[in-house]
Amino acid sequence: MQLTEEAIKKTLSRVEDPDLKRDLVTLGMIQKIHIEGKKVSFQVVLTTPACPLKEVIKNNCIEALEEDFGSGWEWDLMMTSQVTTVRDATPILPKVKNIIAVASGKGGVGKSTTAVNLAVALAQSGAKVGLIDADISGPSVPTMFNVEGEQPSVKKIGDKNIIVPISQYGVKLMSIGFLTPTDSAVVWRGPMASSALRQFISDVEWGDLDYLLIDLPPGTSDIHLTMVQTVPVTGAVIVTTPQKVALADANKGISMFKQPQINVPVLGVIENMAYFTPEELPENKYYLFGKEGGKKLAEKYNAPFLGEIPIVQSIRESGDTGYPAVLKKGPTQIAYMELAESVARQIAIRNASIEKTSVVEVKA
Repeated sequence: MQLTEEAIKKTLSRVEDPDLKRDLVTLGMIQKIHIEGKKVSFQVVLTTPACPLKEVIKNNCIEALEEDFGSGWEWDLMMTSQVTTVRDATPILPKVKNIIAVASGKGGVGKSTTAVNLAVALAQSGAKVGLIDADISGPSVPTMFNVEGEQPSVKKIGDKNIIVPISQYGVKLMSIGFLTPTDSAVVWRGPMASSALRQFISDVEWGDLDYLLIDLPPGTSDIHLTMVQTVPVTGAVIVTTPQKVALADANKGISMFKQPQINVPVLGVIENMAYFTPEELPENKYYLFGKEGGKKLAEKYNAPFLGEIPIVQSIRESGDTGYPAVLKKGPTQIAYMELAESVARQIAIRNASIEKTSVVEVKA
C-alpha cells in the first residue's frame, strides 16, 4: 500500500478511542499529517491532557500503521489535547469549557480537600483550571492554598467592576474568605449567600478555562439551586465516606442532581477516607469506616466509581500548611492524579454522549 495522507487516515480509522467507542479520524483527533522521506509525523488530539489512555491510543496507532505499511518507517506521534465542551458561548463564563460541581450530602467527608487536590491535579496535567469556594459560611480554600490574608484586585471593564481571582499552584481561586477578615464569621441569610455565588461566577475575570470546579457547601441548599439557575453545569461529582450515615446523605445529593427539573449529569462518586494507611506501612490498609460503600452507591445509581482516597496523615497536614497533598511525591499523589484522570475521562465521555445541560428555570 502506498503511503499517503489519505492512506494513513484510512488505517487510523480502524483505531478507536477506548472511551468514546468511535474511531480517531471520525472524532477529528488525527491532525497535521506530514510525510518526509521515511519519517511520518502527525498529531493525536486527545479530549483532555489528563487522559489516562494516551499510551494505549499511541501504541494502537503505531500497531495499525506497521500492520499496513511495515516497520521501515519512523512514526512520530505528538500527543496533544483539546478539552471538549458542550457549552455555548454565553454572556456568563463564555470561555469556560466545563463547569463541575463538587458536592457531598454531609459535612466532614473531606469534600473541600478533594476539590482542592482535584483542581491542582488537573492543573498539573496541563489543563486550565479555576476553583470557586461556594461554602460561604465555612470557606477553606484560602487556608488549603496558603493564601490566607490575600485580597483579589479589582479592575474596571466598561461600567463594571471585575474581580481578578487569586492564582496559586496553577489554579485560579475565588472565595468569600478573600473578602472578609480571617476570624470573622459570615452570618448571612440564603439570598445573600446566593448573591455572593452569582458574583463569583459572573463578576470574576475567569478567562479561558478547561474546568471550573465549584466546591459546594454540604447538603442541598439555596447555593445549589442558585448554581444550576445561573450556569449550565457540565456535571457533578459526589464525595462520600464509606459509612452508612454518610452514604444516606450522599443519596440525597445524587437524587437532587437527578431530579427532572435540575437534570445535571452525575459524573461519578468519590470515596474519601476509604481506608487508613500508616505512612511507615504503606501496604497495610485498615477499613475504619467500612468497605466499598462509595462503590455500592455508584452501582445503585448506575454512576461511575471515580476512585478511593485513603486516610493518610500527610493529607491533613497538607491542608493545614496550604500545600496540597497532590504536590508531594508518594501514594497520595498517585491517588489524586488517578482521580483527576478518572474525572476528566468521565467529562469527555459525558460531552460525547449526552446533550448539553440547560440552566434551570424557576416556574412560578
